[in-house]
Amino acid sequence: MAMNYFSTRDSALRRTASQAILQGIAPDGGLFVPQEIPSVDLTELIGLDYCALAAKILGLYLTDYSEEFLAAATKKAYGGGRFGDLPAKVVRLEDGLFSMELWHGPTCAFKDYALQLMPLLLTEAKRINGDDSKTAILVATSGDTGKAALEGYRDLDGIEIAVFYPDHGTSEMQRLQMATQEGSNVHVFAVRGNFDDAQTGVKKVFTDAAFAAACAAQNKHLTSANSINWGRLVPQIVYYFAGYFQLVRSGAIKLGDSVQFCVPTGNFGDILAGYYAKRMGLPVSRLLCASNKNRVLADFGASGSYDANRPFYKTASPSMDILVSSNLERLLCHESESCAETAGFMQSLASDKKYTIPAALLERIHKTFGFGYTDEDACFDEIRATWEKDHYLADPHTAVALALARKERGNAAPCVVLSTASPYKFSGAVLAALGGSKQGSDFADLRALESCTGIPAPGVLRALQDKPVRFNEIIAPDEIRSVAERL
Repeated sequence: MAMNYFSTRDSALRRTASQAILQGIAPDGGLFVPQEIPSVDLTELIGLDYCALAAKILGLYLTDYSEEFLAAATKKAYGGGRFGDLPAKVVRLEDGLFSMELWHGPTCAFKDYALQLMPLLLTEAKRINGDDSKTAILVATSGDTGKAALEGYRDLDGIEIAVFYPDHGTSEMQRLQMATQEGSNVHVFAVRGNFDDAQTGVKKVFTDAAFAAACAAQNKHLTSANSINWGRLVPQIVYYFAGYFQLVRSGAIKLGDSVQFCVPTGNFGDILAGYYAKRMGLPVSRLLCASNKNRVLADFGASGSYDANRPFYKTASPSMDILVSSNLERLLCHESESCAETAGFMQSLASDKKYTIPAALLERIHKTFGFGYTDEDACFDEIRATWEKDHYLADPHTAVALALARKERGNAAPCVVLSTASPYKFSGAVLAALGGSKQGSDFADLRALESCTGIPAPGVLRALQDKPVRFNEIIAPDEIRSVAERL
């Protein structure tokens, strides 16, 4: 059966999977969601390796892509040891608590799972739809998406990609990963302000009808590699199944037993992939949404009111320094079963930076989701305690989730924390948490952390020290459109 997609703000606005991936965002500013969520038989999936598992799950959603293409694409993206000895490797920390390491890919962050595959999905979408236009990809990033997208799309014919990150809003290692990016078709800009300023600037370009018409006249179209694009989100569903099956094979649980997942998230995309996995039939008792000091999602979960009118904090977990969580819109659409109601929430967010959902809708969300936050001191305490107790080195994002998981899981189902980035992308923060002194540069911090722990840093991060900086331009958010015009 063909799977089509509609806008979260208008159920009559329909697209095929490949069209949704090509467009990225719906013309009305909504996000594309599947018309239904398929169900699976776990017994048919548990014996598959990661590549075959990905092809099977993706095939349920991307029905206008051929089985042959998906099989070849997943092998190219995930095979050959590109994600270590075992993709989505699950590590036991203590009884009932596990870490799923999603950072063993090319850029040392979980975004690689989507952004090694997404360029293949996009180029195939162009072929399926007979689209010979030039593709301009605009990406707002809070840190990790930018590098993963640049690496995935670099030097692809017919594609230009521009990444926008908040000036002084990432770790130095994250900045260098983007600023030193190789490729003839890549462009990187720091944006004055925070991630929400960059994301809002990009969204304004996408929903500018006059600009879209001008692009069409030039045989050019815009799309996104952010998780607002369904092609970014759907590959992330796979590792929830992969992690669960590892627990079964290790004897930690039996097939059919329930587990919890605790996810550090700012834009709500990573945890939303877990929601889709649960709706498909994965035995997930609860999804714990872990926020940092920018606790807008935690406050929403507690009250049902989403309010972005609040101070913005730069933290040691910068990829979560977000006040406007785009993917929450998809959840509201699914749980309310009303595009009109969802559109109303988003209109209030655009005009007043806040909205409140009905109590009945919040109650439905609470049946699946728990919400909490970890402040800076507790994050650093968790990094230190996890190292001392479990001899496990966690980055600040992972620590935010670990602290919440230890507090909330109690004696309930086993809990898997999604470990989203290498600790060496944030060497200074991790070193300080372990009681060390910052050394004055990220690379000196990296070497000191290696010496302190005996755990080697990823070679791709060490190599950044010798790569020339190619991009250092700083722009205002309203200059994003002019960049898009030049692509």
